[in-house]
Amino acid sequence: MRLSKEDVDLFYKLYLALLVYVNEKRNLVQGLASPDDFAKFRPEQVNKLRNELYQQPELIDSFVTDNPWEFSAAELGMVTSWRNFVRGKFVVLRYLKDYAIFLDPEEPPKAYGVLALRAAFEDLVGSSLPAMVETVLLPFGDRIISDGLFSTYQVTFGKGVRQSFNEAYQEAKSRFGIITSLPLSAQQVKQGDADKLRYYLKSERNRSRYWQEIANIIAKDARLLALYHQEMGKTHARTYGKRLRAIGLRDAWFALLQGMIIAGGSTRDEVEQILPGIVPAEKRKLVYIFHLKGK
Repeated sequence: MRLSKEDVDLFYKLYLALLVYVNEKRNLVQGLASPDDFAKFRPEQVNKLRNELYQQPELIDSFVTDNPWEFSAAELGMVTSWRNFVRGKFVVLRYLKDYAIFLDPEEPPKAYGVLALRAAFEDLVGSSLPAMVETVLLPFGDRIISDGLFSTYQVTFGKGVRQSFNEAYQEAKSRFGIITSLPLSAQQVKQGDADKLRYYLKSERNRSRYWQEIANIIAKDARLLALYHQEMGKTHARTYGKRLRAIGLRDAWFALLQGMIIAGGSTRDEVEQILPGIVPAEKRKLVYIFHLKGK
């Protein structure tokens, strides 16, 4: 979950040159005139320049215009993309094969897939997750990286908080997917109501928490009423399945409407043939049919 050495070298070539430029414009660190000089300064001194950069992102534009290091168009394009930085506190939730999950739990929650630079995140953050960090996420081509500077918080999260992080992660994936490039695309931002509805109906906790949102979505688009009943049908089917097996039923098909069994048979076709005679045509799409498996 790290950039290649070549990409890391490219990042620091551009990023340190940008910070030198910030210092030339703002004169925050005495004696800094070249990227090679950074080895002489403490992290808190470097952080002054970093903070100034993100507080005054127009410095990125002027750097690209002036191009004091005569970077190529592709390199300047990379620097320009850093205008889309995301700065804040994140919960490092998981280390996956391709990236680490950085969760922004604020509404609406977002989950970023982030690559490390020279040091692995396990070395910077630790192996005990979740962990809270403060950093800046930057686009790097079609990937997301941290800018390499971290503030870590020695916080131990209780069971309830860890559960809330996991729920936020599931909601984030449902709404936007795992975000692996910046800026967030218009398609990701404009998530469909159908996807939201599926997430809201996913668990009893969600249904209780988002009951008003569920009602609003259905009221806004009557076509989603069928999706609501199909998703709720899955929930009711699990409950009925346990009860029906408990009384000895096996290998049968049932139809549900608004949480009630309205038909049953030994095959799906048999149930389908019953429905037209008992369900009004306008409600047929609301019926959920399920198979009670087992011998």
